[in-house]
Amino acid sequence: MVRGKTQMKRIENATSRQVTFSKRRSGLLKKALELSVLCDVEVALIIFSSRGKLHQFSSSSMQSTIERYREHSKEDTSSTTMEQDAEQWKNEASFISKKIEVLEASKQKLLGEKLESCSLEELHELEGTIEQSLRSIRGRKHHLLSEKISQLKEKESSLVKENSLLREKCKLLPGLPSAASKEVVPSTNLDQHTEVETELRIGFPGRKTHGM
Repeated sequence: MVRGKTQMKRIENATSRQVTFSKRRSGLLKKALELSVLCDVEVALIIFSSRGKLHQFSSSSMQSTIERYREHSKEDTSSTTMEQDAEQWKNEASFISKKIEVLEASKQKLLGEKLESCSLEELHELEGTIEQSLRSIRGRKHHLLSEKISQLKEKESSLVKENSLLREKCKLLPGLPSAASKEVVPSTNLDQHTEVETELRIGFPGRKTHGM
């Protein structure tokens, strides 16, 4: 009697599902053993039933096989990641290279070079861009000049105050002539206090002589 092809879907009947599991589990474990012996390979098989019961087979040590699998997975993951990163870096380098070419061409046009390929619309747009740049440059220049002038005015005011303080300190220093000492003393009139006798007298001093 020819057996029909088993459909790959969940067996709804619980008893049939359990019988099928037992048979196929035993066959799978037997095949794993045969593969490890006949081909001299390391085989590890782990099965959890629907009820959570563990069934396993290992040709050597289950723990060492799992560790070996983890190390191999790390290497594969690392290799895959490196390949993906290399591809990404390659794409980024290509994009940056194209962007540099565009910027270089734009810079040459702004400098007035290689304008032969520009259309009238492109030249008009380029002219507007340059004018806008000049307005920005002049605005920035005016701003810096205004700041410089303000700084110089503040410095001037500070110097004036400092000079005024120095003058006040000089007035208070001892030994320096003050304003009061610089006053001119009025000269005395000797004619008002001194009398000169011009009359001629003959005789001893102190005696009155009769006039001749």
